[in-house]
Amino acid sequence: MNWIMLLFGAIIIAYAFVKDAKPLLLVPLGFGILVGNIPDGGLGIGVSAPGSILNIVYLGVQSGVLPPILFFGIGAMTDFSPMLANPKALLLGMAAPIGIFVTILLASLFGFSPSEAFAIGIAGGGDPAAAVFLSTRLGGDSAALFAIVCLAAVLITSLTPLLLPPTLRWLTTAKERAVVMDPPRIVGKLERRVFPVVAFLICALIAPGSIALTGMLFFGNLLKESGVAERLAGTARGSLLDIAYIFFGFGVGMAAEGSLILSRNGLLIFAAALIGYPGGAMAGVFMAKCMNKVFKIKINPLIGAAGVAALPEAARAANQVATEENPHNYLLMHAMGPNVAGLIATAITVGILWAVMV
Repeated sequence: MNWIMLLFGAIIIAYAFVKDAKPLLLVPLGFGILVGNIPDGGLGIGVSAPGSILNIVYLGVQSGVLPPILFFGIGAMTDFSPMLANPKALLLGMAAPIGIFVTILLASLFGFSPSEAFAIGIAGGGDPAAAVFLSTRLGGDSAALFAIVCLAAVLITSLTPLLLPPTLRWLTTAKERAVVMDPPRIVGKLERRVFPVVAFLICALIAPGSIALTGMLFFGNLLKESGVAERLAGTARGSLLDIAYIFFGFGVGMAAEGSLILSRNGLLIFAAALIGYPGGAMAGVFMAKCMNKVFKIKINPLIGAAGVAALPEAARAANQVATEENPHNYLLMHAMGPNVAGLIATAITVGILWAVMV
């Protein structure tokens, strides 16, 4: 099976090159798959050999240390203004947990234990870092599956440009896709500075288990918006985030051994996440349509699909479909609101699922 994974790793690298799809994550992931599936000849230098350099890199992922660092860097580069300008985006962000729970249900039907199903469910939300964090926190069998869970989350997220546009065209009419939204209001500096503090406190009260992810996310955003810590914010979204991406992708790739990924459980995990991920986007579109029946100011239903946590791929997919219908209808900033809301909702869901299993 190793030769199949070697070919798979090469395909992932080629896909990242040709499609420019999540290259910061897919290139280290693909090369990690190559490294992890070549026998070490009994020399004790492989990923499973305690004390080897490959094993040390792998431990950064397995221990759950790298996911919060990724959230820290993402927070330092994320602008929450689109969500603050249109608070209704928070409702659309609830689409991400729906995709997660669809995946959990499917995983349960496939025979996985509750802790395994919870870990697999986060892959259906489209957030690899959150998926790894929960699977390593739950421990037991779910920790043993974290390589498959994360690989599924990474690959399905990278396939967003292929998965979401056909789904969105099927779910919406030409008239709905052509809806032009008013320009978002300008969000003031004070509002942007207060938001990460208030949002973190609310998230901590709702789901204390999400503190590691939401705390790092909003801390990074506070550095960005403070205006007085630009050096720290620049480091967080620059070199620190790049280093985390390198070791996260490479570590997960090394753990993706052929006997594990191509097993029955591995294929079932991919199937559950592949169904659950578009399910979250579909739920967001339907929620947007329902909101249009309630609120006077109409929104384009396409932005509901951006409620999944794939940042910013889901927002770009919604914008792509909108511009196909009307080349002058740019929805990217509107779609970023639900997209960042979905990221927050996914982190909260991780905390809730973790609390349920404790």
